Amino acid sequence: MKYFKYVGLIGFCLICCKQVDKERKTFESQEKLDTTIVLPRKEEKSEKKLKSFEGIPDTLFIRLADFSKDFAYDLRYATENNFLKAKVYDCAECYTRVKTAKALLKANKAFIEKGYKIKFFDCYRPNSVQYKMWEIVPNPQYVANPVKGSIHNKGGAVDITLVTLDGEELDMGTDFDFFGRKAYHDNTDLPDTVLNNRKLLKQTMEKFGFWSIRTEWWHYNLSAASNDKVANFKWECNDVN
Repeated sequence: MKYFKYVGLIGFCLICCKQVDKERKTFESQEKLDTTIVLPRKEEKSEKKLKSFEGIPDTLFIRLADFSKDFAYDLRYATENNFLKAKVYDCAECYTRVKTAKALLKANKAFIEKGYKIKFFDCYRPNSVQYKMWEIVPNPQYVANPVKGSIHNKGGAVDITLVTLDGEELDMGTDFDFFGRKAYHDNTDLPDTVLNNRKLLKQTMEKFGFWSIRTEWWHYNLSAASNDKVANFKWECNDVN
């Protein structure tokens, strides 16, 4: 009789153990499923974190889009939509030296407070590209001689306009790279809207250390970059920005 009691007890224990093991496996399976749900999908890209200027020398070249999302871009020399009618950049990127970028961020902050932001047509230009441009248009009235170089080649010049926060360009009277009196800063024979837009651009940029060229409303040089060396740094072209 005792033998049958022991057999019954052992059977009961085996049944209980199987049930516990079944529940444990079910729990582990559910736990694994929950973990899979909270992980991001592989095809989803996490938002790119902006970089900081901390510890970076002022003369280093940086990609402006890595430090601010508040600019707009229409980098014309990476297309044929320019006065050269030729693409001279392999890809559209806006690089400057750190000190130029810092001044641009300050100026852009002031514009944003008024409902506008900077849009770039050109930024740092490698000296090798300056040679390409000179081969197409060897005229110092339109293209700086690459032997001497320009402040674009030093990472201290930008060609810009203003757009609304929705991306609509302000009327500056001419397109970028229009070579004629209509683009001159001292030409006052223009509608008040155009004159006021140019005034806003010029006064704000000057406030943050830039100076303009009389014949080009879009061109601004950082005063602190004038003595920097001409550079031929070339950026890499990536499909993902």
